[in-house]
Amino acid sequence: MMRLGLETAGALALLCALLGTQCADGFRKIRYSVPEELDKGSFVGNISKDLGLEPRELAERGVRIVSRGRSQLFSLNPRSGSLVTAGRIDREELCAQSAPCLVSFNILVEDKLKIFEVEVAISDINDNAPSFPTEELEIKIGELTDPGTRFPLKTAFDPDVGTNSLQNYKLNPSDYFSLAVNSVTDDAKYPELVLEQALDREKIAVHQLDLIASDGGDPVHSGKLCIKVIVLDANDNPPVFTKPEYHVSVLENVPVGTRLITVNATDPDEGFNAQVSYILDKMPGKIAQVFHLNSVTGDISILKSLDYEDAVFYEIKIEAQDGPGLFSRAKLLVKVLDVNDNAPEVSITSLTGSVPEEAPAGREIALISVHDRDSGQNGQVTVFVLGNLPFTLEKSIDQYYRLVTAKSLDREQVSQYNISLKATDQGNPPLSTETHITLHVSDINDNPPTFTHTSYSAYVPENNPRGASIFSVTAQDPDTDKNAQITYSLAEDTLQGVPLSSYISINSNTGVLYALCSFDYEQFRDLQLQVTASDSGNPPLSSNMTLSLFVLDQNDNMPEILYPALPIDGSTGVELAPRSADPGYLVTKVVAVDKDSGQNAWLSYRLLKASEPGLFSVGLHTGEVRTARALLDRDALKQSLVVAVQDHGQPPLSATVTLTIAVADSIPDVLGDLESIHTPANPKDSDLTLYLVVAVAVVSCIFLAFVIVLLALRLRRWHSSRLLQTSGNGLADIPASHFVGLDGVQAFLQTYSQEVSLTSGSRKSHLIFPQPNYADTLISQESCGKSEPLIIPQDLLETKEDPNLLEVSLFL
Repeated sequence: MMRLGLETAGALALLCALLGTQCADGFRKIRYSVPEELDKGSFVGNISKDLGLEPRELAERGVRIVSRGRSQLFSLNPRSGSLVTAGRIDREELCAQSAPCLVSFNILVEDKLKIFEVEVAISDINDNAPSFPTEELEIKIGELTDPGTRFPLKTAFDPDVGTNSLQNYKLNPSDYFSLAVNSVTDDAKYPELVLEQALDREKIAVHQLDLIASDGGDPVHSGKLCIKVIVLDANDNPPVFTKPEYHVSVLENVPVGTRLITVNATDPDEGFNAQVSYILDKMPGKIAQVFHLNSVTGDISILKSLDYEDAVFYEIKIEAQDGPGLFSRAKLLVKVLDVNDNAPEVSITSLTGSVPEEAPAGREIALISVHDRDSGQNGQVTVFVLGNLPFTLEKSIDQYYRLVTAKSLDREQVSQYNISLKATDQGNPPLSTETHITLHVSDINDNPPTFTHTSYSAYVPENNPRGASIFSVTAQDPDTDKNAQITYSLAEDTLQGVPLSSYISINSNTGVLYALCSFDYEQFRDLQLQVTASDSGNPPLSSNMTLSLFVLDQNDNMPEILYPALPIDGSTGVELAPRSADPGYLVTKVVAVDKDSGQNAWLSYRLLKASEPGLFSVGLHTGEVRTARALLDRDALKQSLVVAVQDHGQPPLSATVTLTIAVADSIPDVLGDLESIHTPANPKDSDLTLYLVVAVAVVSCIFLAFVIVLLALRLRRWHSSRLLQTSGNGLADIPASHFVGLDGVQAFLQTYSQEVSLTSGSRKSHLIFPQPNYADTLISQESCGKSEPLIIPQDLLETKEDPNLLEVSLFL
């Protein structure tokens, strides 16, 4: 087929129709022409070219046929871009006798939401032969009938149109009859049998004739009617209708069985020749199924409900036949009037199931088609959106509307819309139809995760197990899917020069914080963490919160005894208590500290064990060791005390220290008693013993002089001594030179005591006379630093005579 350009005038449109071409006008109407009875898939027109597209773009851009109410006659070939037939097309079934036969539908380009109107003219081919209502026709003619009398014959019917329709009739040669063809009010041809000469029943009683009806197609098709002429007498007049054409208008909703009109035909003959009967002539379509003709009365009534939308106009052919068989014809034109019996039809041509939030106003959602099968005011439809929703309808072409957003949407406020559209016609009463569209609002990452508070506080006891969960943080994100998937992390920081990640870790998915180490309250008591919550959007959004983590103290440190300190030379400290001491005399003081805090660091002292029960007492809170009674001569020189220091934690922890107290009034007494206890095991040490005795005597004299000096200094140091007693912090700084060695234990000398140190390794002994220390004070570091210890070897305490003693040195 050839293709012409745009339709510009009526002449060009006529030319397109005659040549079987298609034309497109300025209103995007595309016209094609195709003959009927083509095979399925036959080419109709190059639709891709007429749309300005390449064939491959038909599928990519969603080009499809949109038709209404009837089966699909055409389809698109995506490979060639052509419009092809979807099946066999029968023009007679589609348009009956109408000419031209036009089929209209729309082409939708979905990505642009554009509609193109397509009109295809179905041209007729000669596929039907003319046919008569019956195969035989019997005509009775009176023998007195005058020559030239005409007898109407049955007309042939050819459903084709144009030159392919019925064109002429032909009668086989006869001496008595000829054929005449007449046209009445339309182009229809009515054959008549003409009597050429008078009949003579006595010669020929029955005449057999053949009436041939032929069309103008190529090849020519024809139909035959066998006419049997019976010669009778008298009846020479056919029935005659009162009107050649009847008109009636009827509402489409009239009940079945309603009488529309009564036709009437009369016959001037008498008797049997005047008896008229009515019949419906053969008609195309289903007219005979819609109307009923009473053959006796001529009443025409309705057999089936009328529908204005199916047919607006009916043309009924009626025959009136008398008794002998003469008949005449008339037409009944029935006009169907529309009533508002059809609600509007709303169809969704194209739909977007979701729209992103914050999309600008005017975002297309759906393309909607509205149609009402009624006509006039009954078919005028208005459509609108129900409810107070952020959507509006915009008129497109024809009866198409675009549903668009009226403003930006927010998924966090409304995540899904159920949109109701209502279409109402203008009939009385009006009819309406509702349709519903579900629209999902897709999420974008427009909300960061948020914590309930900007800062939190958590408490964890020290000595916690490694890997223990210590706190959990939770952030909320109103977005959805990946935009709401939250990941937790800790900000980089250091604590005491060590990365914070060495102490704390966080589960990135749950926000649970874990301790990577066991916390020590004595190392640090609190730390600050910054937790970041980030979502998985693109780009990701985040927020921060501050966590203050406080370490709670546990009773994990036992008391540490500062004085008397544990010696490192294998000796035992000895405290000196004069026998003349009164009850309550301060012998020494146990000083201890606890690294814990609070109640865990409150210390109490008690006497756990004593070699002489009831002789000494220990202050509960001070740790002072005092005499509980006066010392007696029977009391042993060496007294051993075990003092326990206990904190108030749960459970309580404690430490013990063993004190050795020498009961004597002076250093010589101590030494004398020591010699009575210690006898040299080796006779070679006798010289050392002699030297020792001489040294002790000299030292005693010097000591008496030194005491006088100490008394003079007593007043000057009184004030400083009081300060040392109240503070108690100087005890940790007392050097080891303030102690004497005896039995491997260290002891602090009290007032008027002498330090004696005997060494066997160097075979020398040292007698040191330190400055006096009063019962209620502790020796300061300054005064103690002036003397060196007197070391007494362990074997001297065990043997009274030691021949290995070589030398006695005196230090002032």
